Amino acid sequence: MAVAAAAAAAEEIVATPGFGFWSIIRGFSHRKNLFKLNKLLSSELIEEFMEGKTILITGATGFLAKLVMEKILRVQSNVRKLYLLIRAPDNNSAKERFTREIMISELFNVAREKIGSENLKSLMEEKVFAISGDISYENLGIKNSELREEMHKEIDIIINSAAVTNFYERYDIAMNVNVVGAMNVLKFAKSCIKLKMLLHVSTAYVCGKAIGILPEKPFDMGETLSKNTYLDIDVERGVIANKLKELETLNATPKEVTIAMKELGMQRARLHGWPNIYSFTKAMGEMILGHLKENSQVVIIRPTIITSTYKEPFPGWIEGVRTVDSFIVAYGKGVLKFYYGDPDSKLDVIPGDMVVNSIVAAIIAHENQYSEDVVIYHISSSSRDVPLKNSDIMSSTFHYFTKNPWANKDGKIIKVETPLRPFSSIDSFRKHISTHYLPLLKMLKFVNIVSCHFFDKTYKNMERKMNTAIRLSQLYEPYVFFYGSFDDVNTEKLRLRMKEINMDEVLNFDPRSIKWEDYLMNIHIPGVVKYLF
Repeated sequence: MAVAAAAAAAEEIVATPGFGFWSIIRGFSHRKNLFKLNKLLSSELIEEFMEGKTILITGATGFLAKLVMEKILRVQSNVRKLYLLIRAPDNNSAKERFTREIMISELFNVAREKIGSENLKSLMEEKVFAISGDISYENLGIKNSELREEMHKEIDIIINSAAVTNFYERYDIAMNVNVVGAMNVLKFAKSCIKLKMLLHVSTAYVCGKAIGILPEKPFDMGETLSKNTYLDIDVERGVIANKLKELETLNATPKEVTIAMKELGMQRARLHGWPNIYSFTKAMGEMILGHLKENSQVVIIRPTIITSTYKEPFPGWIEGVRTVDSFIVAYGKGVLKFYYGDPDSKLDVIPGDMVVNSIVAAIIAHENQYSEDVVIYHISSSSRDVPLKNSDIMSSTFHYFTKNPWANKDGKIIKVETPLRPFSSIDSFRKHISTHYLPLLKMLKFVNIVSCHFFDKTYKNMERKMNTAIRLSQLYEPYVFFYGSFDDVNTEKLRLRMKEINMDEVLNFDPRSIKWEDYLMNIHIPGVVKYLF
């Protein structure tokens, strides 16, 4: 297939007036034809690698999973089948959710333009199978035994992107998805007789608040980031069970249970050296996979902070407010004027489409190349050239909203006058709040009460601003005071491998190709405004 395509493209080049070897080298138009040939070859080669494969994607309605599916259907449409695991009461409900949240998404507009709306719809109906399930349960919550057996016979590759990504989630919920869920996916994978590999999406921040060069190495079972503790996952599950029983005995309300389980998770995470429940449970999930994999091929992708798409399928697409976007949204809406963080600390971000390209590249590289150990890939930008700093994105955010002020639902223009003010110490941060906000807030509260809540809106607006600043400082402190660099030796080898087989253009995940100021000002922040505001 690739050879035939190359021949056709070569004929087009030969047919160009004035064709000749040196005219191709010298002539710009001929260079474009060669680039076209190169790109065509790359796309065809991907199709050859993925031809006839059946892939299961968990967490299918998530941001990253949608991008993976779009990429496959756009450039690898000769896959045999895509199973999408979607949380829903039954398969019909899963199909409805697929149609509502995925199929009609703007994300697929490029594919629609490429092959036509009806053709894309037919392709999805032929290739895509939405399955009701939940990785928190055995057999991934797939109740139909015949369907399970069919999947066990057919599946070649599993991409596990299902996760609880909330930094401050209930410990029991995060444990069930990020840890027990990873174990259930591995168990299901072992039942797939044709399985080539399990690709698990984790996070680079399983490292916690480490400094220096952070290697692409798997966790040992029981390893912690604290020198004085040993991590026993069964003990952690027991702690959760005991706490839930205690709360039941106390007749705690649902709200009280939620607060207690979130606080328990933070206590256990900090005990073992992790800054939040998300990174803690994702680290445990990695341990489970490494400990129980046996002969299974397991590849773990560890992206840093995922941002909007750089190029594919079009620039700036994003879903869900992520770490850095919380500051952009709050600042652009006039809610946030200062933050707790070091303006000179590293901000490691990577566009979503580059993460997807690395996933596809890893599948191609490892599909027929077994590795006895878990293979880790850091998909990051901090070790390449001059890394981004917090000050870079805060500056870009200020300049963007100065030129493009946001208008609220009442049509009022929200003007930004100064950049976000950083406070590098918690003492200075708290002093600023206590000096500039608390006295005024207390006075406004009193005036609001005696005036029969005439200033209710003003009071709530100021209270919201103060609470937003405090909440963001607590949640994102590990990320705005980050001084590590993610080693990407394995990832660089993967890039070189893609270059060797002529796929480095269609599967670009090299952050050195990004002009960060242009990306932030003209792609990412406009994308945040369009899709998240």
